[in-house]
Amino acid sequence: MQLIGFMDSPFVRRVAVSARFLGIEYTHKELSIFSQYDEFRQINPLVKIPTVICSDGRVLVESTLIIEYLELLSGRRLAPDHADGRIASLQITGTALVAMEKVAQLIYETKQRPVGVQHRPWIDRLVQQLRAAVDLMETYTAEGDRWLVDSAICQADITTAIAWRFVQNVTPEKIPATNYPKLSKFSDRAERLPEFIACPIM
Repeated sequence: MQLIGFMDSPFVRRVAVSARFLGIEYTHKELSIFSQYDEFRQINPLVKIPTVICSDGRVLVESTLIIEYLELLSGRRLAPDHADGRIASLQITGTALVAMEKVAQLIYETKQRPVGVQHRPWIDRLVQQLRAAVDLMETYTAEGDRWLVDSAICQADITTAIAWRFVQNVTPEKIPATNYPKLSKFSDRAERLPEFIACPIM
């Protein structure tokens, strides 16, 4: 299996970290959808990160769907066994994914679009939605060394920690870490795990 994309994408990184937790081996190819667009297009005409090339040559996109594939390969799930915990994990994971998406949209709007045609009301809305997501992530985070849902780490923990690191790497001035002490501590704890350390942001 080959994973394509840079680890500075939280969507690529959550696939990589999840693969580590599931014991799935993969090779990693760094390609940019911006500076290496034509080369990427030869591999996947969708030019979408993350892209995964399966051992049989089939191409998968969208991090959540790729992780579902990894769980099928491993015979394990990065989710609690009980229904209530699984629903909680889905809720928390969805919130963290929204935070990732809003930061990505801010990058496209402010870094890819010329200043003269940037739409300020749209930027303000994205920031509002990002703050709402991070506020919720903080409320989901307990004091101490507990994981978010269960005694074992699950996808909610992986995605939340990666989302927080992405937010802080890209837009710390809009989301000051000092306003989110529980989330900062939680993310630091997750980032010290070997599965995270093995997938550093480049």
